[in-house]
Amino acid sequence: MNENSTPCTLPDTGFLRIHQVLRFIPVGKSTWWLGVRSGRYPAPIKLGPRTTVWRAEDIRELIERISRDRAA
Repeated sequence: MNENSTPCTLPDTGFLRIHQVLRFIPVGKSTWWLGVRSGRYPAPIKLGPRTTVWRAEDIRELIERISRDRAA
């Protein structure tokens, strides 16, 4: 890790923008949006006309579900 980078830690609560979500879910933006539309990924929350976020709790649950599916 270089000196300018910060460790990626998922907050317990709060909201995440798409660039923050994609630090934890290794897919591209278009793949993420396809997954949102299909129901595979959590639905976003619109805070304004140009502000879309996801609940940190929903992203944590998604990560746990993906981990369980891989372990099975």
